[in-house]
Amino acid sequence: MEKRELESLLAQVAAGEVSADEAAGRIAMPPFSDLGFAKVDHQRGIRQGVSEVIYGAGKSPDQIAGIVASMLDRGQERVLITRIEPDQAREVQDLLAQGLSFESAGDEAGEGEEVPDLPVFTYYDLPRLATVGEMPEPDGVGKIVVACGGTSDIYVAEEAALTAEMLGNEVVRLHDVGVAGLHRLLAHYDELASARVVVAVAGMEGALASVIAGLVPCPVIAVPTSVGYGASFGGVAALLSMLNSCASGVSVVNIDNGFGAGYQASVINHL
Repeated sequence: MEKRELESLLAQVAAGEVSADEAAGRIAMPPFSDLGFAKVDHQRGIRQGVSEVIYGAGKSPDQIAGIVASMLDRGQERVLITRIEPDQAREVQDLLAQGLSFESAGDEAGEGEEVPDLPVFTYYDLPRLATVGEMPEPDGVGKIVVACGGTSDIYVAEEAALTAEMLGNEVVRLHDVGVAGLHRLLAHYDELASARVVVAVAGMEGALASVIAGLVPCPVIAVPTSVGYGASFGGVAALLSMLNSCASGVSVVNIDNGFGAGYQASVINHL
């Protein structure tokens, strides 16, 4: 249950649409489900404002589908899965469509009974990210701008952008606006200046974050990518450059961590 869902439930109680006993029953449900291979945290949305996000790397399709199903069974409207490969995603979608991982379908449904309708499952190849459920309407204070230095950085930028959108933000994408051609970035000055927060994604020497931070009045979240030749050391050069930025207002996440940047940008945009 997310904070907004709890607020909605309480509003329904106030309006007389849901009884106090029924609401208490929903709230008093166990805070997590123990699936053996995972303990699914159902109260994270109430504590932190955002429900649990599934990190797909290293998990089997059965495990991912089980976690998703547990969240849906407890009323979660949408689920975000990061770092999931195409083959994994196809298997997860098939398992969910068959109802094999639903507690309600697998344990209680009899032969011939219909499997519950599933929220739409969408896979995004470039950032290796999947969503279950529709994107929510933006409810953040302003806009998040996600800018990337080169086309090769888009896979990380899209992970940040889609994460932010899934968390209820309006996102403006600026692709291929790196420092090798500053006129490309300056052509979007109005969009940058009106942002509530900017996510700057860059590999190579990672200078994009410093340039943007010198132009805008809002926080800049820098994301180093592993894009670059040998001496970039898989993104370490960009990471160190961003950590040593002389521009104020720059914070830095880990190499290729578009999810972390999109999440943090959403937190800022909902303050």
